Amino acid sequence: MTRTFVVPDDGERRRVDRFVADVSGLSRSFVQKLIADGRLTLAGEPIKANAVIGPGDRLELEVPAVVPLDVAGEAIPLVVVYEDDDLLIVDKPAGLVVHPSAGHASGTLVNALLGRAGGAEYGGIAGVSRPGIVHRLDRDTSGLLMVAKDDAAQASLMAQLKARRVKKTYLALVQGSVAANVGRIEAPIGRDPKHRTRMAVVPDGRPSVTGYRVRERLGAWTLLELDLVTGRTHQIRVHLEAIGHAVAGDPVYGTGTSRRGPDGLDRLFLHAWRLELASPMDGHLIRATAPLPAELEAVLERLRDGDRPRGLPVASGAGR
Repeated sequence: MTRTFVVPDDGERRRVDRFVADVSGLSRSFVQKLIADGRLTLAGEPIKANAVIGPGDRLELEVPAVVPLDVAGEAIPLVVVYEDDDLLIVDKPAGLVVHPSAGHASGTLVNALLGRAGGAEYGGIAGVSRPGIVHRLDRDTSGLLMVAKDDAAQASLMAQLKARRVKKTYLALVQGSVAANVGRIEAPIGRDPKHRTRMAVVPDGRPSVTGYRVRERLGAWTLLELDLVTGRTHQIRVHLEAIGHAVAGDPVYGTGTSRRGPDGLDRLFLHAWRLELASPMDGHLIRATAPLPAELEAVLERLRDGDRPRGLPVASGAGR
């Protein structure tokens, strides 16, 4: 498939790899790979990733056909929250890995997608191992995840994510009483220099922003709604640990009480609760929600019971 892009007549000059990534919705690393393979041309000639382009330049990008994926479909149940001709939104359970990787060749969300309805078709522009996938959730995080059914939908969703037009809201139980009812964490995130398998707030990290609101105060714990403005690896977990309120049940960034969590918790208390995005087909607003899993709601109920004076009625759940 060949895609054509014309640099707007705004007087601005820019690097070609950044421009193509922005207008195509493709990741910059994938665009750079295509450029290295000679698949991006200007006036019929291959162009380098660091070339500077200007107004009126006409670029053609050849996106190769999807290579058949050597991953088997599996009969893994999926909870579908929303579906139309272009898009699927599923409620991923905690413990399910999103795509195959070393040590997880099967039993992933990708295997489940490929096994759905006898093997459906999905977008392929993010790579053959990630059919339709435009973002991911950590293995231990539950909740909503978008899947594109074709290349056009996948390009649209990737472009919306890059432009920060997809609103992703999470629910997390954190240790301690968060002082402000509403707040915003702005701290750069990068690889932890002391522990290379972890992320951390570091001076030379990528700009990262998380907004939060207190939803419920539960003694020694606080239930938060969190808006993921940027989408860095482990962002919510790193940001909350950095301000002294680690996510309950976090085996990587938690310590002591926060790592253990309140009584009855046996997983990370982090859930992708709500998504808001524009339909890839016609731009109308799509809003999807996934209530807290029963095991997390049960933890909240135990905390409420511990705080509630005897004789008072039971409060409504946090997943409403």
